[in-house]
Amino acid sequence: MWLNPEEVLVKNALKLWVTERSNDFFLLQRRRGHGEATSKITGLLVGALDTVLDSNARVTPFRILLQVPGSQISWVVASGAVIEEVNKHWDWLVHNLLHSLSVFENKEDVASFVKGKVKGLIAEEVRGRQAAQEEDPGKFREALLKFELHFGLPSSEKLVTFYSCCCWKGRVPRQGFLYLSINHMAFYSFLLGKEVKFVIPWAEVTRLERVSTGLMTEAIRVSTRHRQREFSMFLSLDEAFGVIGQLADIALRRLLDSEGLELDRVLQQPTRITKRILEEQALREYVLALFRLPRGEKLYEVAPCSVWTPHARCHTAGTLYTTDSYLCFCSREEGSCILLIPLSEILSIEKAESTSPLPNPVIVSIRTKKAFQLIELQDRDELVESLNSRLRSLQWKQSMFRGRKDSKRSLSSPTPYYTFYYDTGYSDEEELEEQVLRNTVNSEALMTAFHQNQPGTNSNKSMEEVKERLWENHFSEFGRGVHMFRTEKIQRLVAMGIPESLRGELWMNLSDASSELESHPGYYTGLVQKSMGHSNLATEEIERDLHRSLPDHPAFQNPTGIAALRRVLTAYAHRNPKIGYCQSMNILASVLLLYAKEEEAFWLLVAVCERMLPDYFNRRVIGAQVDQSVFEQLIRERLPELAERVPDLSTLSSVSLSWFLTLFLSVLPFHSAVCVVDCFFFHGIKAIFQLGLAVLEANAAQLSASTDDGQALMILTSFLDQVGSQGSPGVPSSPPAAEETSSSDADIPAVGHTNITDLINESYQNFGDLTVRQIEKLRCRHRIQVLQAHEDTIKENTLRLVAPDVSISPENLSEAFDLFKTEHFISLYWGDSSSAAAAEAAAWRCGDSGHAFVERQYRLDRPQFKSLYGLLSPWPGGTIHYTDTLANRTFTLLDQDHDSLVTFREFASWLDTLYSEELNEKIRLLYRLHIPPALTESEDDPALMKSPLVSTNRPLYVNLPSSEEGEVKDYQEQLKQMLQDLVKEKEKDVEKPLPLMNQREFIQFCKSLYSMFHSDPEENDLFQAIATVTSLVLQIGEASHRGQSSGQEVTTEGTAGSSSTAESEWTVSYAQILASLLTEQALVNFFEKPADLSAKLAEAKDHQYHQRSGLLTLQQGAS
Repeated sequence: MWLNPEEVLVKNALKLWVTERSNDFFLLQRRRGHGEATSKITGLLVGALDTVLDSNARVTPFRILLQVPGSQISWVVASGAVIEEVNKHWDWLVHNLLHSLSVFENKEDVASFVKGKVKGLIAEEVRGRQAAQEEDPGKFREALLKFELHFGLPSSEKLVTFYSCCCWKGRVPRQGFLYLSINHMAFYSFLLGKEVKFVIPWAEVTRLERVSTGLMTEAIRVSTRHRQREFSMFLSLDEAFGVIGQLADIALRRLLDSEGLELDRVLQQPTRITKRILEEQALREYVLALFRLPRGEKLYEVAPCSVWTPHARCHTAGTLYTTDSYLCFCSREEGSCILLIPLSEILSIEKAESTSPLPNPVIVSIRTKKAFQLIELQDRDELVESLNSRLRSLQWKQSMFRGRKDSKRSLSSPTPYYTFYYDTGYSDEEELEEQVLRNTVNSEALMTAFHQNQPGTNSNKSMEEVKERLWENHFSEFGRGVHMFRTEKIQRLVAMGIPESLRGELWMNLSDASSELESHPGYYTGLVQKSMGHSNLATEEIERDLHRSLPDHPAFQNPTGIAALRRVLTAYAHRNPKIGYCQSMNILASVLLLYAKEEEAFWLLVAVCERMLPDYFNRRVIGAQVDQSVFEQLIRERLPELAERVPDLSTLSSVSLSWFLTLFLSVLPFHSAVCVVDCFFFHGIKAIFQLGLAVLEANAAQLSASTDDGQALMILTSFLDQVGSQGSPGVPSSPPAAEETSSSDADIPAVGHTNITDLINESYQNFGDLTVRQIEKLRCRHRIQVLQAHEDTIKENTLRLVAPDVSISPENLSEAFDLFKTEHFISLYWGDSSSAAAAEAAAWRCGDSGHAFVERQYRLDRPQFKSLYGLLSPWPGGTIHYTDTLANRTFTLLDQDHDSLVTFREFASWLDTLYSEELNEKIRLLYRLHIPPALTESEDDPALMKSPLVSTNRPLYVNLPSSEEGEVKDYQEQLKQMLQDLVKEKEKDVEKPLPLMNQREFIQFCKSLYSMFHSDPEENDLFQAIATVTSLVLQIGEASHRGQSSGQEVTTEGTAGSSSTAESEWTVSYAQILASLLTEQALVNFFEKPADLSAKLAEAKDHQYHQRSGLLTLQQGAS
């Protein structure tokens, strides 16, 4: 294979190599002792040396050296295990390089030329393999070997990249290497004889920061729940910080919310993740966010170029991005000029003649008889060919789809007719709504029908006419439609407020919902037909919120508007059951219906929920919470004085949550809020961040002087209520009483009227430098914090429920929960990825997707529980077979629901019995492990023991209990009911007498006791004691057996599984065994001996990884 050229200082040191072939620049050498017919002493010595060296130090028997005439230094450029492989490399060098090297006059140029060629060959040779994704494959292979050697993780733990850096321990720096894999970050240092190494799972990372201190110029701080680590002295800190953030974000999205958060298909397969894929994914995420493209778009080409901009009468330099369905262009300064061209709008892409003023031009012609000129495109031929291939494919699909639609339309009624069944009553209002619902989908925006009821004056109409003329002039200069040039001029027009007559059209074009509408003819009609008559939690919530959506607007005081809103929301819930319906969607949809046709409003809602506000409307509203966390950081960075005087910014972020979820529609007067929606469709979420900062800046002085959260809320509410639109009186969002109260409050100064256009312009002026790239980077980091905060909440709620039932200390219970959860993650790390992903997804789908979110509940399957059993059981086991058998029985006993899963509550109760309960409870547990259902009739069958030691097809189960009742109970009521049920179950368990134990079961019981006493310091005394107890219990059983045989009747309540010969069966009771054990002090001391749960948990934490990774490695090797 080709090698990265490495210097050989002594060309033939110790005569270890024999030259087989040579010329002026290259040598082909063979290792002495390899392939020689006669055994010379030198060959034998070299062969012996190669044999005793370990595999890392051994060398291949053939190599090729680059030698420069007159130089004492040579370079190894290739090596091989067989002569045929090296001969191929030699022939390539002779035929392709040898003649070219003779023309070089400088020796250094010869070496540089050959090295460059060899490095290029290495990149080609390893393409498609992991090393091909790295800049230096040789170094990466070496780092991979060290990573596996130092940390002992399974081979499936894929190394992504590594960095040389310094890890700080207090004021002491330790130079070493930071290894980043798909599930962990690991550091190794060996300096002055001292080794330092540690592994941090991404699942434990809670915060990533860039910090600067006096000792370190700049460092990366990685925080977990227990400690902080700081790394510095990176060659490229920006690159390292970005990769660390990406890997942590991807791992947490995959492990903590696999169903709720959208994750790219490539990233769902961790073994395919490489550094290059991370770079491509970061760029793709940026492009999707910048142009607000559908999440499924794949990025193809990225090419620097210039586009002819007619309005500027020059070429504008920037970058061209091509995806599945779009051509996208962005100028070098983000946002100054953006162009979005859907492939569906393109007629042709052609190459033009290249000239010196117009190098490598490409002409893109669109259906509106316009064309765009791109120049300075490198690799123009390949780019145009690739684009034309995708264009032809898209045009073929469209023609086929239209053909099918036309044939269906000819056979069906031209007018769709819908019937909806929501209620069974017969009131006049319901009958009227039913008549409206039987009409076809609305073909006009609601504002056209209800415009006359809106307050308006002549000045408003004249202002609208002025805006319309300005926009018409803009269209003539910059184009109209999705593919118009988006510049700072359109930004100023949008800030003034889009005229009502153009609002629906521009919203469709700015969001590119128009392309979705055109490419899916009849889709909305079909959804409406499919969703009618369906009833679930989503439709019930929609019905409750229909009349709360803009209740002051006449359009929604009418059955026509209510019916249209119902259809749009129900159709979307049917389209995307993962989201279903979320509060605040009704407000957005109602505003969209006012200015757009019903079908257009549906596609606008799709664009907002799935592209422009990703992850906002999932189960836990993760996207909105992430943006609130980002907003807090922006306040600290952009408004430092306010952040300093209001140290707890969580109050401001909680107030601003509704700003983001409803795009200010719920807090601003109607006409002002619609102007904000205009800006949102033009700039995306960036507009909401900017406007939020501008609102806080305008009220910074009052907020700094506020004394409590309520006062701060009143300040912001009063300010937003007074924000009006230019020339429009607006609809007040608060009743007069509230205004009087706020104005009479002595602590809150009177707020003057603010024009929404001025406020928007101020936000652009003061915070317009905020870029989409910055927002995406911040989202990546803050998503980690939000997901971990949710995990903390799950843990707190679980411990709160379990703690009253056990005597384990809160600290130990917390550590036990961490072990329990880590067992789940380990299975996801190194188990069968496809099976684990399927089981995880199935767990999220357990409940109806329309139901309110219920927290994840961690559960363990049998192999996972057995792993923890071996780590935490205080009873020593004589053999692996015994421990495995007892662990199996314990799992069967704890699995009360018979679903082959154990909850943390059941796991904690088992630990509590072993470490905190009295002797009689421990004996009771041991007794129950040796009677049914824990002990089965088929246990002697070795098939029971053939289950794998490590789970590969079922990770820890995440349960979403489905509610069978019509309405979801209040969460606190559910908790109370759960606790009452548990108390009842516990009382039943105590009152119910245990079944009698037969002779076979008692023999198993004795075997377990003998195995438990192995390696105990008092082993001899314990064996004598158990022999005495066994003899005593056997006598008791014999006496009972003889009594039964002689006709004496023995009644045993609650005996389960007794056979027809029970009347003559040998049996003993739990009370008899307990009484017999209490007669021997050695046994009493053994079971009453206190066990240190804290030490056991700490030991288990240290060994959990090594034990599981070792078992998984063995299992993978066996398979």
